[in-house]
Amino acid sequence: MTKRINSVRDLEVYKLAFESAMEVFEMSKYFPKEETYALTDQVRRSSRSVCSNLAEGWRKRRYKAVFVNKLTDAEQEAAETQTWLEFALKCKYINSEIFKRLDEKYEHIFAMLITMERKADTFCKS
Repeated sequence: MTKRINSVRDLEVYKLAFESAMEVFEMSKYFPKEETYALTDQVRRSSRSVCSNLAEGWRKRRYKAVFVNKLTDAEQEAAETQTWLEFALKCKYINSEIFKRLDEKYEHIFAMLITMERKADTFCKS
């Protein structure tokens, strides 16, 4: 039996993206003060944008092209988050264990978003 999706919050990809963004937020609290307006703000913004693009796309799913575009935007934000996390690792603000865990979560988010794109017709209203 398929679970009914009433809201973007019911999507597994949204739940994972939200959980990951909160983890990024908590972790970034410990970044140096000189990174406040650079790395800290950027990684928080991009990680949260995955969720906001999903939410926007969900509300516009009666237009398949717009829905798919928003999924693509979410993918781009996830990729940006991975890049900022790599900088955090190289600057030694996070350890390789944290990086690996978050990187794997974002790879899983990519896979889910790509699957949604491929099956856009099942999500889009007619």
